[in-house]
Amino acid sequence: MSSTPENPRVVVIGAGIVGCSLADELSARGWTDITVLEQGPLPAPGGSTSHAPGLVFQTNPSKTLTALARYTVEKFTSLDVDGVSCFHQVGGLELATTPERLAELHRRAGYAASWGVRGEIVSAARCKELWPLIDESLVLGGFHTPDDGLARALLASRAQMARATARGARFLERHTVTGIEQEGGRVTAVVTDRGTFPADHVVSAAGFWGPVIGRMAGVDVPLQPLAHQYARTMPLPELSGATAEASKPILRFQDRDLYFREHTDRIGIGSYAHRPLPVDPFAVLSYDEARARNMDMPSSFPFTEEDWASSWADCRQLMPALREAGIEAGFNGVFSFTPDGMPVLGESRRLRGFWLAEAVWVTHSAGVAKAVAEWMVDGRPSLDLHECDLTRFEEAQRSPSYVLERGAQQFVEVYDVIHPLQPMESPRPLRVSPFHTRQQQLGAYFLEGGGWERPHWYEANAPLVDALGPLPARDAWSARHWSPIAAAEAKATREGVALYDMTPLRRLEVTGPGSLAFLDRMTSNNLRKKPGAVTYTLLLDEAGGIRSDLTVARLAPDRFQVGANSPADLDRLLRHAPADVHVRDITSGTCCVGVWGPLARDLVQPLTPDDFSHEAFGYFRAKETYIGHVPVTAMRLSYVGELGWELYTTADLGLRLWDTLWEAGRELGVIAAGRSAFNSLRLEKGYRAWGVDMTDEHDPFEAGVGFAVRMDRDDFVGKAALAGKGEATRRLTPLLLDDPAAVVLGREPVYAGGLPAGYVTSASYGYTLGRCVAYAWLPAGLPTGTGVHIEYLGEKVPATVADEPLFDPKMTRIRR
Repeated sequence: MSSTPENPRVVVIGAGIVGCSLADELSARGWTDITVLEQGPLPAPGGSTSHAPGLVFQTNPSKTLTALARYTVEKFTSLDVDGVSCFHQVGGLELATTPERLAELHRRAGYAASWGVRGEIVSAARCKELWPLIDESLVLGGFHTPDDGLARALLASRAQMARATARGARFLERHTVTGIEQEGGRVTAVVTDRGTFPADHVVSAAGFWGPVIGRMAGVDVPLQPLAHQYARTMPLPELSGATAEASKPILRFQDRDLYFREHTDRIGIGSYAHRPLPVDPFAVLSYDEARARNMDMPSSFPFTEEDWASSWADCRQLMPALREAGIEAGFNGVFSFTPDGMPVLGESRRLRGFWLAEAVWVTHSAGVAKAVAEWMVDGRPSLDLHECDLTRFEEAQRSPSYVLERGAQQFVEVYDVIHPLQPMESPRPLRVSPFHTRQQQLGAYFLEGGGWERPHWYEANAPLVDALGPLPARDAWSARHWSPIAAAEAKATREGVALYDMTPLRRLEVTGPGSLAFLDRMTSNNLRKKPGAVTYTLLLDEAGGIRSDLTVARLAPDRFQVGANSPADLDRLLRHAPADVHVRDITSGTCCVGVWGPLARDLVQPLTPDDFSHEAFGYFRAKETYIGHVPVTAMRLSYVGELGWELYTTADLGLRLWDTLWEAGRELGVIAAGRSAFNSLRLEKGYRAWGVDMTDEHDPFEAGVGFAVRMDRDDFVGKAALAGKGEATRRLTPLLLDDPAAVVLGREPVYAGGLPAGYVTSASYGYTLGRCVAYAWLPAGLPTGTGVHIEYLGEKVPATVADEPLFDPKMTRIRR
């Protein structure tokens, strides 16, 4: 069959649950020239799918992962093989045996309500009813999700294989991939030990073999396989006579890193309690080699008894029926982890037409396949996938040692109670700004993001807390990774002047004769301004979704500095840049200090030969000048709602810049301030954070950034889609909590009229306002003053819809 744009040649590498699901999803959309290559025998080729216990718990702190799991449940429930459903909806039950875990289950119930999953917190007695074998005296409560259950992964693979085959796809077993051919930066074919297969698109759905396929293509796949213990008991008298595969909910005992499912009259037990057992994907045996060594399959390693003892003791404590039982069989199953625990999805820019659908668990398999199929066929997925995008990792996060260490830590933390601000402990420090030494001297409390050490507050400012008066007490969860010093730093910024390290924010340089036309076409606002202008604009996709928000400074006719959000922004610009435009990331070679507060001009004006008055250096303007001996690019921007500048210089001069500002600011009472205060101040002003408050699932008008869209100018990416949109049905809405002592953190469900209506995106205590500020996606049209409730740890916290901006609505503090 010859290739056509409407029906290109697709080769999928791997016929596990992801590859089979993808073939089904692609063929359902009209792409039928699909070849799925598998090195093992079908339908059980020996990868992770072949041994997966099939537990599907939909609820996740990630809205994206929850949506992927929901679709997987929906689809597998609709499939059957010979009358046997591909999904056994027995429900799910998570147990709490400590107060900390019970609080976590309340948070999980909140996620479920936010993302549309049915679930409820239940009593210990109800847990006992659902799972009679447990010792009720150990249990404080549980989280019951009736729509969760068991995915029959091999059956689902067979069902989707049959559907795809009926549409024209073919599945070839015993074909080992040995190479990826390419020409002119595009994939052209897949080479196997049994022939070469021409291709316009190649998808690596090889599971823990992903890095092996990636190396053939010259594409980095940041994935670490690890082995995980699974055991099956001998038949239990308490389950004698059972005929169904399972009748009780799948069970999690996360306080001991354990999960359970029935196998008719036996119980299967999985443990994450053991030491990480990393596996080299390049050393995994082939199917036949594994069988020759008496292994069931390449993904099934011998059971390590020495790692089992403590977990077995915990099992028998939870379930007295196991105290006289034995283990019938066990194995260590291999599956994939990434440095952040998310899948790796998308098309490589370095090798166009080469796609990754890797590090995907059965739980999310059909959802991932649908999203990737949409991406391939329609040009974009209908679901926000920025958390899964293959471009999301920094270069510093792609080394094999980093991927191994962080992947192993993700295994350790699978069932841990993780605070949203909790950083990995190692390897740190990895990336530091030129100011790091000074920050340490000031007692910075560092958290980490993108590999960067980021100060959240400074112990040197602790004496300022005494002048604040009493602050509302916080519960243990919201007090974690927080300090009242943040309130003092926010106050000092509002009343004096503070230095903020903005170095971790991404900076791109765009140059060349076509740079203006290129950026003007790629973004939503008008960039055709004279050099010295700074413009807030949006990077949209073809459907009008917000891929990022940018600040673009025109420093010369053909030279721009772009403030961006993630590596994906660089990747998107590089994909579309014409030959006469050069785009490069300058973040690592530069640094930035934000100087903000009413006294900011008093600090910087004596240090520069240029006029920094409002008349000479207006808001959203840029100027290349000097601060003391240091050449800087000064931009009059403020993300905290106060007068000030962002001062950029090269990394080698960064420490000199900091010291110059610090020494000059002593008599003004200058302080260093951290991201905790920064987040509070930006929410008081209503400034959005891309990836948290808005993503490509949202358009600019419903997200409240329509002012950055100029529909009256020449064509730009997303314009046509925006022109065709009707009235918004949802809005990013500011809320003020009614109780001055109440705090929420984000991702909590919001109730209007007693019914779930949306969810919180960002939240922080507004120290200037004396209330917690929360932004939430809610139905459009809720008038100011409308009362709603935010569910926090099982309690309904009253809040009120407010007008924005909440602070300084006339912008007089910034423009002075």
